[in-house]
Amino acid sequence: MRNTRRIKRMARNRVKIPKMNLTSLMDVFTILVFFLLVNSGSVEIVEAPKDVQLPEAREETKPRETVVIFVSPEEVLVQGEVVARTADIMESDVDVIDPITSRLAELQESIVGPSTKAAAASQEVTILADKSVPFIVIRKVMSTCTGGGYENVSLAVIQKPTQVAAK
Repeated sequence: MRNTRRIKRMARNRVKIPKMNLTSLMDVFTILVFFLLVNSGSVEIVEAPKDVQLPEAREETKPRETVVIFVSPEEVLVQGEVVARTADIMESDVDVIDPITSRLAELQESIVGPSTKAAAASQEVTILADKSVPFIVIRKVMSTCTGGGYENVSLAVIQKPTQVAAK
C-alpha cells in the first residue's frame, strides 16, 4: 500500500475521539451517594437519660421534632436543662410550674437552627417520664405545657414488638 498524499491528508484531518476521564465522574457520584446517605435518615430517635425508664406500648407512628421534657424521679429537664425538682413539684399546690413556663417561653424566643425552629413552631411537647413518677407530677407538667401555649402533648414510650397471632 502506497502512502499517497491523499492518505496522509486524510490521516491528518481525521477527527479523533478524546478519551473520557472517569476519575472526576466517579468523584461526583461518590459525593452524591454520601449526600443521599447522610440526608436519608429523617427519623429522630430521642434517647432517654439512663435514670428514666419509659413504659412500653405498641405504637406504629414515628415521632416528630418537638420540645422534649424529661421527668425523672429526681428532676425535670426541658431540652436538656434542669428546671425543677420532682419532689418540689409534688409538694406544691399550684398546677402551673413557673420554671417550666419560663424555659418554654425562652425556647420560643431563642430559635437557632432549622431543627429548633421546627420544634418551636410545632407547638408540640413530648414528655419522657419515668414510669415510677407519680401521675400528679406528670399532670402538673402537662398542665404547665398547655398553659404555655403547647396544646399538643405527647407521652413517650418504648415500642414493643408487635406479636404475631398464634395459630
